[in-house]
Amino acid sequence: MKKNTAVVYAILAALLFGINAPFSKLLLTEIQPLFLAALLYLGAGLGMTVLTVLNKTRRIASKEARLTKKEMPSVLLMILLDIAAPIFLLLGISLTNSSTAALLGNFEIAATSMIAMIFFSEAIGRRMWIAIAFISLASILLTITDAAAINLSVGAVFVLLSCVCWGFENNCTRNLSIKDPVQVVILKGFGSGLGALLIAAIWGDLSGSLLYIILAMTLGFVAYGLSIFFYVKAQRGLGAARTSAYYAAAPFMGVLISWLVLKEPITFSFLAGAIGKSRT
Repeated sequence: MKKNTAVVYAILAALLFGINAPFSKLLLTEIQPLFLAALLYLGAGLGMTVLTVLNKTRRIASKEARLTKKEMPSVLLMILLDIAAPIFLLLGISLTNSSTAALLGNFEIAATSMIAMIFFSEAIGRRMWIAIAFISLASILLTITDAAAINLSVGAVFVLLSCVCWGFENNCTRNLSIKDPVQVVILKGFGSGLGALLIAAIWGDLSGSLLYIILAMTLGFVAYGLSIFFYVKAQRGLGAARTSAYYAAAPFMGVLISWLVLKEPITFSFLAGAIGKSRT
């Protein structure tokens, strides 16, 4: 795959995922976080399945490599991490504003890069180290609610935990990037969605109007299904660390929507964090 094409895929993945935080914030007024996490991934799996069924030409002519038993450990780990990550994220969004949650999402870049270096021996250049430093500092600023007393925002901590989970998951998906991305998204969507649904049935609440359930699954198809599809395609040409760097555009899309739609206030710590992350 040409590098320029991979970059376009990475940016598309970022822009599509960027709408997740602000619109999830709206959906959380009617749907409990655990149930919403399940609906988002189920929407991704169902949407990609429908596209595959409708696209007969792709099914007949596809030359994509299919998953085998050899990749099953990576698939299972990917699904488990994808059950935990959105649950942490939505719990965080329910406890903080969506613009802060969106910006904190950039910590996923630092987590992905460090994991890629430690476990997969990916090289990290000087510019990436500088980016990681700015992202980490900005994340600390956004997480602390009272600098004098060093009080941590519980919502921000949950968002950071989701970033760590997705950092591991991104590197797990890296091993699957040479496989059919549609198959990867479908397995991830239904596997993680059903897992989160089971958790929601045990500890959460499965109630919600039909309209909001449909909206949640539609958001999942766009922000998770299509985004993951393009992300996996990008990893083929860029690797996990570099793809996550281009993915940095996602939080700023979320922040823009939060300001325009949710009218969320801008605090000093938020501005400081935003400036730090923009330097990356």
